[in-house]
Amino acid sequence: MFLFMSKKRLFLILSGVLVFTGYPLGHPVLAGSLGNYGPNISLVNLIPNILATAWIIFAGLAVICFIIAGVLFLTAQGDPEKVASARSAFIWGVVGVVVGIVAYSIIAIVSTALRG
Repeated sequence: MFLFMSKKRLFLILSGVLVFTGYPLGHPVLAGSLGNYGPNISLVNLIPNILATAWIIFAGLAVICFIIAGVLFLTAQGDPEKVASARSAFIWGVVGVVVGIVAYSIIAIVSTALRG
């Protein structure tokens, strides 16, 4: 069953999906090149690319977390231990989303302050 596959295989599949969606092969984030930045490279110019990549990874992990929590709820069949485990997974998923949004906001605020 897909849910019980090894962690290593699941990590490789998710990494491939997240890396190769949303960016063309020549994109600076994937290629490791400097793109159109030229000799005037600064952290302020690189922040949007770093944020875009991190946001894609975060969104993918959040969706996976909620899917797993939903599967745990569906397979609990009224067992109090399993329902508690599913509820815990859901709550930690919500906490992760809130932390991710706050972190993204802090980085965006700092980036805006550095540009202004």
